[in-house]
Amino acid sequence: MGVRSTQFAEDEYYHVYNRGVDKRVIFKNNSDYQRFQELLFLSNTSGSINVRDIKKRHSVVYDYDRLEELVAIGAYCLMPNHFHILLTPLVDNGVQIFMQRLATSYSMYFNRRYERTGALFEGRFKAKHADEDEYLKYLFAYIHLNPVKLMQSDWRESGIQDIAGAFTYLQSYHYSSLVDYMGSKRPENGILLPAQFPEYFVTAHDHKSELVEWLLFDEEEETTETRGPA
Repeated sequence: MGVRSTQFAEDEYYHVYNRGVDKRVIFKNNSDYQRFQELLFLSNTSGSINVRDIKKRHSVVYDYDRLEELVAIGAYCLMPNHFHILLTPLVDNGVQIFMQRLATSYSMYFNRRYERTGALFEGRFKAKHADEDEYLKYLFAYIHLNPVKLMQSDWRESGIQDIAGAFTYLQSYHYSSLVDYMGSKRPENGILLPAQFPEYFVTAHDHKSELVEWLLFDEEEETTETRGPA
């Protein structure tokens, strides 16, 4: 499979992502999205886990004591055929171990539920190093703006038609960490470790202002995100 070009180092930040093989849908319904979110939390531990046992013992899996986390997640978004995660490793090989556990656990769940076999994801996960502060800040917006494509697929090329409606849609999209940054108190808050990231947005209003600015941005020569899947 070759040597990965991205080397993961503690105190550095990375945008990791992957999509379904042949761009297939990997989240068919709410239960699938919720399972992946649970795995974002449960896979992030240096200890061994048995998801079935944990779900039996905890009515809310986010109450499970993970002991030492492998990575800190700053933002994520799940789309029908792909996902984005912004993270930083907390231990040696934390990113690799976490992503392997996440992909393996979800693939096993998905194949069992839908009676299929074979690979679910398009090879191993992709990763880009957020090596500049400006780019790291931008990634919070890029990741959280992804769901706009579900309501207007050409918004980046044609401009958003309804700014207020787009933001309302974004903050009600439960399969993204934007909900948490907007102040929602939900069990999924436990997926994030925001203290491990620069405090770009002190309040929910700050985060909203950043997203609205990008929604309004007119890119005559788009050079922004060639770093993630379409």
